[in-house]
Amino acid sequence: MGENNNFLFAVILSLGVLLGWQYLVVEPRIAEERAAQLELNEKAMPSQDQLIDENGVPIPPVVSSSTAIPAVTDKDITNSARVAIRSDQFSGSVALLGARFDDLMLEQYKVELSQTSPSVRLLEPADQASYWQATFGWVAAAGSPLDVPNEKSLWTQIGSNDLTPEQDISLEFRSRDGLVFTRTIAVDHKFMFSITDRVRQEGTTSVTLYPFGQISRKSRPVTSNLFVLHEGPVGYLGESGLQELSYEDLVEEPTYKFKATGGWLGFTDKYWATALVPPQDEALDARFSARSAQTPEEEVYRADYLLAGRTVNPGETIEATGKLFAGAKVVDEIDIYADSGIDHFDLMIDWGWFYFLTKPMFAALQFFYGLLGNYGLSILAVTVIVKILFFPLASRSYETMAKMKKMQPKMTQIRELHKDDKQQQQQEMLKIYREEKLNPLAGCLPVLLQIPVFFSLYKVLFVTLDMRHQPFFGWVQDLAAPDPTSIFNLFGLIPWDPPSILMLGVWPLLMGITMFVQMQMNPPPPDPIQATVFKYMPIFFTFLLASFPAGLVIYWAWNNFLSVLQQGYIMRKNGVDIELFSNIGLRKKVATSEAANDDEKG
Repeated sequence: MGENNNFLFAVILSLGVLLGWQYLVVEPRIAEERAAQLELNEKAMPSQDQLIDENGVPIPPVVSSSTAIPAVTDKDITNSARVAIRSDQFSGSVALLGARFDDLMLEQYKVELSQTSPSVRLLEPADQASYWQATFGWVAAAGSPLDVPNEKSLWTQIGSNDLTPEQDISLEFRSRDGLVFTRTIAVDHKFMFSITDRVRQEGTTSVTLYPFGQISRKSRPVTSNLFVLHEGPVGYLGESGLQELSYEDLVEEPTYKFKATGGWLGFTDKYWATALVPPQDEALDARFSARSAQTPEEEVYRADYLLAGRTVNPGETIEATGKLFAGAKVVDEIDIYADSGIDHFDLMIDWGWFYFLTKPMFAALQFFYGLLGNYGLSILAVTVIVKILFFPLASRSYETMAKMKKMQPKMTQIRELHKDDKQQQQQEMLKIYREEKLNPLAGCLPVLLQIPVFFSLYKVLFVTLDMRHQPFFGWVQDLAAPDPTSIFNLFGLIPWDPPSILMLGVWPLLMGITMFVQMQMNPPPPDPIQATVFKYMPIFFTFLLASFPAGLVIYWAWNNFLSVLQQGYIMRKNGVDIELFSNIGLRKKVATSEAANDDEKG
């Protein structure tokens, strides 16, 4: 079983490296991200100047370092000219100065689990530290003196109602050149705004204007920087396909340009996103760009698109439409938008390369959640289903282990006979494997089967918003966060908050115990180094997984428990000795005690 143990050893070490990266790198970054999100609730956004492409083609206005606009405070947000946004999902406002989307709170989502925690702020007005905003509008041809609305233009609201899913709003701007710009903004019951821009020429000349949409973001946000999750510039742009850039990419190469028909582009965080959705049947020029700065806090990132020019003649009206997604990345709602015709919008959620495992895992968890009303119970149910589905494979695996154990004396004899000739030793063993129709790696099958399930569940817990702030029972009130208890303060009996490295909760301990029991059911590896590694592996994983989402630790502990029952049943069925008691020394003590009793009787 040497090859078996070598392979298993390599698999476990590889898994340990990945989990170590999560523990040492990802979790500290997540903590920074949470702290940054708390700060964002007090933040607000500078304005923009127009820019012209190096070829003289007009492009959307961008943030200019040469324009100093006073920061907008919370008081300014309330007192300035704005139109309120009200829905079950949102609170916020549209600024009449520049007709900007720059004030949006996601009312259904709290920054922290506490009920007193503020809601998540997605879009922020002017502030010296950071902002996130979206704008739409028109630009004139390069060098044109036309008076078109920009970030400093004050629009007028037509009517006085707020923007709600039941009521649209209309804005108007009249230029000095006889152009009348009107904008109608609608919002659905979720997270999609619809913007319809019209221009009527009441003057005497024909003019050409170019519709655009733009999202701007100042200050590089804290990201987890893990390969299982993309955070940053994202979009799907025609033949160019899915684009997932990092903020570092834009710093190194400040502009990425694309030509496409339809699609979408914007920025995504772990749970929240904004995206421009141009007309899906129109050709466009799309761009991701950045304005570099001395510090990441001063950098500005942009995603924008420009549609083909439209000429408006005297007495005529031209029109352009666009959409803005600004909200939470709820799987079902994102899928609805994709099904409604937004090209590949479902890729807003980073299912990863193994989406064929991750998406079914999410669907299964969601199905059982609908039946049981608790995602923790759903995780337990899905684990049982997976065990049932893979039971035939696991049974054959343990049958192979039984045969290989019976072959151990012959294997030992071969090793002794050819101990100085490793090649001949391997050839003789392979000959036995062929004669007995054995696969030396079959014993690793249960572990190998667990790995893709583990990673798909890890991906679902880490990426999808549905698991965020979802309770289990007792002290676990957020399956996407680590177990909040710790043995080092006696699970809360001692009034002391241990450092994160000592947050060793109940579920990680249960996971470690079940992992230890499962590993002790197998014979120890012949190699002493491997034996030592396997001996301390449960302790290593107990501390490592303590910082992982509680839902994942619950899965692993429950899976280990089911594996112990399953392995015990199959091994007894196939006449294989269960090594648990002898491996932990109990069988030897029992045998010694029985021998002593026999001597006394004798």
